[in-house]
Amino acid sequence: MQQATFVRLSAQRGVSLMGLIFVLAVIGAVAVLGMRVFPTYLEYKASKDAIFAAKASNGSDIEMRHGFDKNADINRIEAITGKDLIISKETGETELSFAYQKKIPLAANFSLLIDYAATTAPGGVMPAPPAPK
Repeated sequence: MQQATFVRLSAQRGVSLMGLIFVLAVIGAVAVLGMRVFPTYLEYKASKDAIFAAKASNGSDIEMRHGFDKNADINRIEAITGKDLIISKETGETELSFAYQKKIPLAANFSLLIDYAATTAPGGVMPAPPAPK
């Protein structure tokens, strides 16, 4: 009588084709989202740097707004202008701040809405916007 030999097959490891397609689709979606959001973040960062530069000039309100506008022209800031800045002197020191929303169209009726806000106040607390006249 012959004895049957059993060969033990090791478990296969790796990624299936469907798994690979799914992973690539997720990576692609994240990359597209990042490419749409990153420029708006750079614009926000440039706006934030511009209000600190305008505050450092220690000028009048109008001079700080013009300083911001000059910086905005150089750094291609289009979301806000010097007119949109909130200038407050509640603590005795001049503080500049801004807040705006950026709508990023992604596909068809699908958009992403991001709220950006920054201030030069040490505590990071945004002052209340001035009451309309």
